[in-house]
Amino acid sequence: MVQSGQITFYTHMYSPYCHRVHIALEEVQADYKAVTINVMEWPQWYNTKVNPITRKIPAITYGGPAAPPEDPSPEAVKLTESMVIVEFLADLFPGKLRPSDPVQLAYARLFVALFDTKVHEAFKGFFFMGTPASDLLDQLEGIQARLPETGFAVGEFSIADVAAAPFLARIMLLLENDIGKYPVGEGKKAFEELQKPKFARLMKYIADIKARSSFRASYDHAQVLFIWQNNPAIQRA
Repeated sequence: MVQSGQITFYTHMYSPYCHRVHIALEEVQADYKAVTINVMEWPQWYNTKVNPITRKIPAITYGGPAAPPEDPSPEAVKLTESMVIVEFLADLFPGKLRPSDPVQLAYARLFVALFDTKVHEAFKGFFFMGTPASDLLDQLEGIQARLPETGFAVGEFSIADVAAAPFLARIMLLLENDIGKYPVGEGKKAFEELQKPKFARLMKYIADIKARSSFRASYDHAQVLFIWQNNPAIQRA
């Protein structure tokens, strides 16, 4: 299957979930239109015509006749949930994001599952609730242990790396700038821990991700930093 219809991508730079889809779109070199959604004042048309079920981003519409983003064609497919969309794009552009070997594909999906449970929970706990940094560091060490000696999560770049990249980038950004509900200075301490030899493989993995053209095309460091610096959900009291 190849792209035979339009793709409209509903997104916001704040969201690591949207960033997953953005990376995937760039990786497969899709022809798409990005539409930024005001998450502080959700447009009614989005909630009724694009994603009436969860009313969240990201979302895409695929196919159907040409139509404005705020009034997608009823014939267009509407898809939500970041990894559902990523897997759809892997199907749409075969050979791009999904390992051909069944074992490697299973490992990639396991990597995603572990990241979305263990690392994601530690991410929320530390930055949004101020839990100790030790849990986040432990979970990152666990992810590091699953990485091969070189390359990406299962060797070649895949859905596993698409899932991890946005969160790893934001973890490093937030730690380095000491942003979060944890006590002042704890973020910088955790950032310094990650610079030690113990985490050398993880740091190389993150550097390799950031060097990828799909990441560079989908990530504006200054804008993402500004958004998170002003995110009320992680401001200290």
